[in-house]
Amino acid sequence: MGSDSALVIREFSATPADAGIRLDRFVAVACPELSRTRVQELINTDRVRVNGRPASKGSLHLRGGEKITVEISERPAIAARPEAIPLEVLYEDEDVIAINKPAGMTVHAGAGNVSGTLVNALLGRGLKLSQGGDRLRPGIVHRLDKETSGVILVAKNDAAHAKLGEAFQQREVRKTYLALVQGSFEEKIGRIELAIGRDPIHRTRMATPRKSWRGAAIANLHFLHAARLGFAQPRTGAWTEVRSPLPQELRDFLKQLCAAAGQPQSRIDAVLRAYL
Repeated sequence: MGSDSALVIREFSATPADAGIRLDRFVAVACPELSRTRVQELINTDRVRVNGRPASKGSLHLRGGEKITVEISERPAIAARPEAIPLEVLYEDEDVIAINKPAGMTVHAGAGNVSGTLVNALLGRGLKLSQGGDRLRPGIVHRLDKETSGVILVAKNDAAHAKLGEAFQQREVRKTYLALVQGSFEEKIGRIELAIGRDPIHRTRMATPRKSWRGAAIANLHFLHAARLGFAQPRTGAWTEVRSPLPQELRDFLKQLCAAAGQPQSRIDAVLRAYL
């Protein structure tokens, strides 16, 4: 609810020790129940006041001695709504549907993102999805990051959701991803282990520490594709495998790399053939 009856007003005083601290960080520490995203929302909607005036921006540095007022209201309930968004169906039966998710599409709604998601698109097809999980994620038993393309499996009913959820938890679902890495490797099989944390630039994303190659930062392109997914059909137990073709933009990028390296495209095509 967003009515005044649900409004909570918190008041704080910045001390000399707080001098130099950003306003958004001060509020986040003073109100630990609020996420950093929620703090920014309150600042942007004039719900945070400094000495009686709406704060101009979260990056404002305190001098110490300011009176800070935070007006906290409950967010309106978010609901997943049907939207007419085209989807590519890779497989479908009475219990599940597998979609070829494009890069750039978020799987389900959340704070600050309530439309254009895979769930919105599925509901727009008139599908009845399982309701056993979160109301914002009907049918969703696993997820892909927004910029990751490829196969994603969705449950149509609660029984299928429960079966698939257990299968994912027990690692009985076989998932094959295609990723682009840089460098030469002596072994054909191995593990890549890197620490994951908040991206220092895009704070809503998770990232590994940025590396460099010959002094140049690696940004390129998000090259991660869910190429294949194998699972036991939740009603019959029959093994089912779904594959997703590599998106054209990723194929074009590989073509550019081959040209730059003076290597034939056929070498990469031969490697990909086993997975696509």
